Amino acid sequence: MNNLDKDVNHPKASDYEEEKDVTEWTVTAEHARERVDKYITESWEGNISRSQVQLWINDGHVSVNGAPVKANHKLVEGEVVTVVVPETEVTDLVAENIPLEVVYEDSDVIVINKKRGMVVHPAVGHPSGTLVNALMYHCKDLSGINGEIRPGIVHRIDKDTSGLIMAAKNDASHASLSAQLKEHTVTRRYIAIVQGNISHDKGTVDAPIGRDPHDRKLYVVTQKNSKKSVTHFTVLERFGDCTLVELQLETGRTHQIRVHMKFIGHPLAGDPIYGRSKGTTMSGQALHAAVLGFVHPSSGEYMEFSAPLPADMEDLLFTLRSR
Repeated sequence: MNNLDKDVNHPKASDYEEEKDVTEWTVTAEHARERVDKYITESWEGNISRSQVQLWINDGHVSVNGAPVKANHKLVEGEVVTVVVPETEVTDLVAENIPLEVVYEDSDVIVINKKRGMVVHPAVGHPSGTLVNALMYHCKDLSGINGEIRPGIVHRIDKDTSGLIMAAKNDASHASLSAQLKEHTVTRRYIAIVQGNISHDKGTVDAPIGRDPHDRKLYVVTQKNSKKSVTHFTVLERFGDCTLVELQLETGRTHQIRVHMKFIGHPLAGDPIYGRSKGTTMSGQALHAAVLGFVHPSSGEYMEFSAPLPADMEDLLFTLRSR
C-alpha cells in the first residue's frame, strides 16, 4: 500500500500530551489471564525487574480499573492497568560531571545539542549517565515541576537521536515552555536519512500512535488506545535507495518520527527497532534534531537555534553521494 500519494489521514483522536509520571495500558485478549506483575515487567519501556514491580504493587502504586491489586492478580481483557512511579525511586539521583554542548543558556532556559547515545532522563534500572545527571552538575538551578527524576526536562528525544533539546531553569519557564509544546507552537525540525526513494517532495503523516499489541515496548500506528500524531516531511535529496528528509513535528509522541516513517514504508536508516540497522556504521537511527525554536519565557522574544549534523550522519551522506 502506497501511503505517499496523499496525506495519511485518520479519525481525529483527542489531542493531549503524554502523562509525565503515570503509565497506563488496556489489556488485550492475548494477555488475559496473565499475572499483573509479569504484564507490567514485559510492558515497561526500558529495563525493569519483576521484583521492582512487585514492590510497587505491595506499596499501592499499581491499580487495575482504579483499585489496588496483588501481584498474582490475573488480568481480564479490557482492564486498565495503571502504574504511578513513586518519588522514592529517584532518591539516589546525583549530579555527574558529564560534558555538554551548550548552544544557549540564560537564567530561564538552557538548550543542549545532545550526543547520540545519551539517555535524556533516568529510568528505573538506569539512574546515571543521563542528560539530567549532566544538567544537575552544570546548572544547579533546574525547574522542579517534573520532580527530582526529570528536573528541568520539558520534552525529550530518543537515546540514539542526536540534536537540540531544551530544559527549564525555573518553574515559570517550565510552565511557559510546556504550554507552548501543548499548543504546538514550538518549532521542532529534524533531519533524517530514510530507506527507499520517497516519490513525493512533501507530505504529511496524520496517523495516531499507540503501543504495539504484540510488543508493548514498541509503538505502531493504530486506532486503539492511541494519541493524535502528526509529522510533516520535505525531501531534501535522493540517493535511489535512500532519501534525505527534513521532518517537522506537530505533536511529540514517543518514537513518533520512527513509527511514522516506517508506516509509510520508509523507516530510518540504521534504526535497530523500526528499520534495519545493517548497511550503516551508525550506532542507532539516522535522525538529528536540527532546529528548535520557542518564545522565550521572560522576554517574549521568539528564539530559534540550529545544530549541524553529527559526524556519523555526515559520513553516511558522503558515502551515499560518492556512489
